[in-house]
Amino acid sequence: MKTNLRVRIGNLELKNPLMTASGTSGYGDELGDYFDVSTLGAIVSKSLTLKPKIGNEPPRVTEVACGMLNSIGLANIGVERFISEKLSKLKGSGATIIANIAAKRAEDYLSLAEMLSDRADIQGLEINLSCPNVKEGGIEFGSDPKMLGTITRLARNAFPRTLLVKLTPNVTRISELAKAAEGEGADGVTVANTYVGMAIDIYKRAPKIHTITGGLSGPAIKPLTMAKVYEVRKSVNIPIVASGGVFTWQDVIEYLIAGASAVEIGTVLFAKPNVPEELLIGIENYLSSSNLENISELIASLRTGIDRAPTH
Repeated sequence: MKTNLRVRIGNLELKNPLMTASGTSGYGDELGDYFDVSTLGAIVSKSLTLKPKIGNEPPRVTEVACGMLNSIGLANIGVERFISEKLSKLKGSGATIIANIAAKRAEDYLSLAEMLSDRADIQGLEINLSCPNVKEGGIEFGSDPKMLGTITRLARNAFPRTLLVKLTPNVTRISELAKAAEGEGADGVTVANTYVGMAIDIYKRAPKIHTITGGLSGPAIKPLTMAKVYEVRKSVNIPIVASGGVFTWQDVIEYLIAGASAVEIGTVLFAKPNVPEELLIGIENYLSSSNLENISELIASLRTGIDRAPTH
C-alpha cells in the first residue's frame, strides 16, 4: 500500500512529519554528510539572535541517565551570518527551512522576524520563548501568557509564512501558553523545550555543568512531554509539533496519536545522525501494516475509556 506522509502546518505542507529540533544539529548544513536532508519534513536552525552570541562557559553538556543535560546558552553566529553563510547551502540541499529565533527583548523578536520575512527560502519561523539556559528572555518570557502573546503578535505581523511558538514545559499549565499563542495568530506550537535539571559530580561535590542547572533532553522526558502534547491538544485547534525524547519510530507514532501533527528529533542525532532514514521506514511500515493510507488518520486518534482497543 502506498502511504501519504504529508502533514500541513499553517500554509506549509511538509512531505513527512519529521523535523530537527533547534540546537541539536547546528544550522542543518552538516547533516548532509549522513543522509539526504531533503527527505526530512523540515530542518529547524539553532536559535538565531540579532548579534552573534558566545553562549555559556564550559562545561555545558553532560550525559545523564536516559538523556543529556545542556546549558549552551544560545551560542550562535547571529542572523546576518546565518543568511550570508548558511542559507544558500541549505537551500541548495532541497531542505525545507524553518528559522528559530531568540532574543532578550520583545522588539528584538520583531526585528528578527522582519529581517527573515523577505527571505522566501525560509518557509517557517519558530519563536524560542522557552530556553531555560539564559538569564534574560527565554523561559522568563515564555512562562507569561501575556508576554508570550505580545511577542507572538509582533512576529505574526512581520512574518507572512508559517509561524510556530516553542513553549516551555516548566510551567503548571502549558495549555494556557498554547492558547495565548493561538489567540495572537500562531500557526502552531512546539511542545516543548527542555526541562530544568541538574547533575552533580559526587567526587568533586560540584555541578557537572558550569551554570549548575541546564536543560534535560532525551528519552527520559518523553512521557512528560507526551502528557503536555495531550493537554495542549485538548485546548487549541492549531497544529502541535512534539519535541522531546524521540529515539524510535514508535515514539513518533505515539506523539501523533497523542495529538501532534509533526515531531522534532534532537538528542538522538548526537548518537545516530542518520536516524531519520530508519524512522521514516518504520513509520511507513506501520501505516501499511495498519491499513492506513494517510498519516493524518493517526493524528489525535487516542482511544480512551471504554472504547480503548485491545493491545497487540
